[in-house]
Amino acid sequence: MEQQSLFFDNKIDAPLAERLRPETLDEYVGQAHLVGPGRVLRKLIEDDAVSSMIFWGPPGTGKTTLARIIARQTKAEFITFSAVTSGIKEIKAVMEAADKNKRYGTKTIVFIDEIHRFNKAQQDAFLPYVERGSIVLIGATTENPSFEVNNALLSRCKVFVLNPLSVEDVVTLLKRAIASEKGFGKEKIKIEDEILEGIATFSNGDARSALSTLEMLIINSDKQGDTTVCTKEMLEQITSKKTFLYDRKGEEHYNIISALHKSMRNSDPDAAVYWLARMLEAGEDPLYVARRVIRFASEDVGMADPHALEIAVAAYQACHYIGMPECNVNLTEAVIYMSLAPKSNAMEKAYDAAAEDALKMLDEPVPLNIRNAPTKLMEELGYGKGYVYAHDTKEKVAAMQCLPDSLKDKEYYKPGNQGLETKYGERLKAIKDWKKANSK
Repeated sequence: MEQQSLFFDNKIDAPLAERLRPETLDEYVGQAHLVGPGRVLRKLIEDDAVSSMIFWGPPGTGKTTLARIIARQTKAEFITFSAVTSGIKEIKAVMEAADKNKRYGTKTIVFIDEIHRFNKAQQDAFLPYVERGSIVLIGATTENPSFEVNNALLSRCKVFVLNPLSVEDVVTLLKRAIASEKGFGKEKIKIEDEILEGIATFSNGDARSALSTLEMLIINSDKQGDTTVCTKEMLEQITSKKTFLYDRKGEEHYNIISALHKSMRNSDPDAAVYWLARMLEAGEDPLYVARRVIRFASEDVGMADPHALEIAVAAYQACHYIGMPECNVNLTEAVIYMSLAPKSNAMEKAYDAAAEDALKMLDEPVPLNIRNAPTKLMEELGYGKGYVYAHDTKEKVAAMQCLPDSLKDKEYYKPGNQGLETKYGERLKAIKDWKKANSK
């Protein structure tokens, strides 16, 4: 546990990220959806109306910084706990002091960093004091609080989700570090914007990581006279990555994701894994790759192996839960699965053909037999007349027209002959043959 005085201790030799930690909301960068003008969290902080809450987000996205800003702006005693050093006895002692503070009209805010590391007994120790309003609890976690925080405690806290910082946000922080006297403002630093963007890309939205990389780069760069000159080569040595061979916004970004997609489509797992590694090792957002794999699962595999979509979605969830570098193996599994899966683009072709007709026939009337008839007038007008509830039939299907008259015999979905789609194609043919034989 730390009291407020220790919470704000700033040492001259502290790491760059600590020296530059924002002290007000106006200095805070990122999370505009929470602390931008008029947003709910900003209003709560500015109005000193903070209630118990949990900040959930990846490392370096500003969770602890927000807690410290609240500490500066709120009219309350501020205490921080550590899961490693705080036992049940210590927690209860501080909570009893908070009870006394409340009786004297003083509010106590308790900040728990990495709340997911607290065991159930430690979390339970806070619960009665949160319920009585003796404390306002602020937790910070990189793990999904639905799984890591007791339900009783979680139900009494508002969860705010913090997103990884954008490249632009991180570049803003890096430029501030170079210009600020708290950073390198008293030194002459020569560094190209391309290098700053490379650091921002490499950090994957983690401000602390980006500032640490910048600090290491400047410390290790050569001086030319009184100027420190930062180079791409030095950055590559520090990060052990060729970050500049891949631009997440430029042409190469699209070239490489295209290469991944086409390698999977061509059932080439070796090439697919190589292009995957090229992106991830250069700092690409794994969730972006996972989204493209989800698209591929339906666009290029489809009904030939419907399980492919489950694998792709599971890979996305894994990337969300554990992030890089651990999730690289989850994406590798998904990419190899997609490469080896039977292929079919029948669903994409079906939708494209249907969309073309839909755009040309936006006002085509819905057949009366499949319209709802919630009123007597609609029923008298023939709405729902002739509708057959498929579940009431022996075959679980009705010989009933569902397309507009102008498209009566149109076929959009044409199954391929790969994998399970052969089976689904046989099923579709049997259905159509039965409908034709039993139509009036």
